[in-house]
Amino acid sequence: MIQSMTGYGKATVTYGTKKITAEVKSLNSKALDLSTRIAPIYREKEMEIRQMLSAALERGKVDFCIWIDRDATADATPVNGALVENYYRQIKDIAARTGVPEPTDWWPTLMRMPDVMTRTEVEVLDAAEWQVACSAINEAIANLQAFRRQEGEALERKFAEKIDNIEALLAAIEPYEKMRVEKIRTRIIDGLNSIRGVEYDKNRLEQELIYYIEKLDISEEKQRLTNHLRYFRETMAEGHGQGKKLGFIAQEMGREINTTGSKSNLAEMQNIVVRMKDELEQIKEQVLNVM
Repeated sequence: MIQSMTGYGKATVTYGTKKITAEVKSLNSKALDLSTRIAPIYREKEMEIRQMLSAALERGKVDFCIWIDRDATADATPVNGALVENYYRQIKDIAARTGVPEPTDWWPTLMRMPDVMTRTEVEVLDAAEWQVACSAINEAIANLQAFRRQEGEALERKFAEKIDNIEALLAAIEPYEKMRVEKIRTRIIDGLNSIRGVEYDKNRLEQELIYYIEKLDISEEKQRLTNHLRYFRETMAEGHGQGKKLGFIAQEMGREINTTGSKSNLAEMQNIVVRMKDELEQIKEQVLNVM
C-alpha cells in the first residue's frame, strides 16, 4: 500500500503540572525538509528529536513543534518578599533623612521596583520528563503515519481509476486505427485520379502506401503503453517508498501517449489521445504526494 507525504499528527501528555503537546505536519517534497520549534527546556534534545523524525518520516516537508502549557496556579511568578521588605525599609529611611514624603500607596511603588517579581530558578530537564515528552513525540508521529496511510489508500484508488480509464481509451483507438488505413489509401488514390493525364505504377504506389502507413503505425506505442500501465500497478502494490519510481513511469507513459498523438492523423483518434493526456495529467499531479 502506497503512502501519501501529506499528513498531520498531534499528541498531548501530562507531567506534573505541565501539559506537553507535540505536533507534526508534512507536505510533499523531493527529500526530507525538516523544520522544528522546540520549547526551551527540550532544546538540548534537538538532535535526538530530529533523528526520531528522520527515521520515521523519510520524505516530505515536515514541520514539528513541541510546547508546554502550565497550570496557571502552580506557575504564578512568586513575589520576592525579602526584597520588598528591603525596598520598604530603604524608602522609609531615605524619606526620614531627606524630609521627602513617604508614598501614600505603597504597593504600586514597591511592585515597580527591580526584580521584585523576577523568576530566578533555572529549569533542568530530568530523565522522567524527557521520557514522557518522547511518548508525546512518538504518538504524534504514529498519528501522522496513520494519516499518511489513509491518504495513500485514497491515492491508490484514484490511480487505479485513472489507469483503467487510460486502458479503456487505448482500446477505443483500435477501431479508428483500422479505419484510418483505408481512409489514407482512398484519399491518396482519389487525389491521383483527380489529376488528368497522370499515369502511375500501381505496384510502386502500393509500396509507397505501405511505407507511409508503417510510419504512422502505433502498434509499438500501444504495446509499450500497455506495459507501463501494468508496471505502474505492480509498483503501487510494492508499498510505500515508490513515489519517485511511479513518477518516472508516468513520464514514460506520457512519451508513448504523445507519440501516439503525433501519429494520429484522424480527428477521432486525436480526441481520444487528448482524453488520455487529461487522465495522465491527473496522475502526475497526485503522484507528487506519494512517498
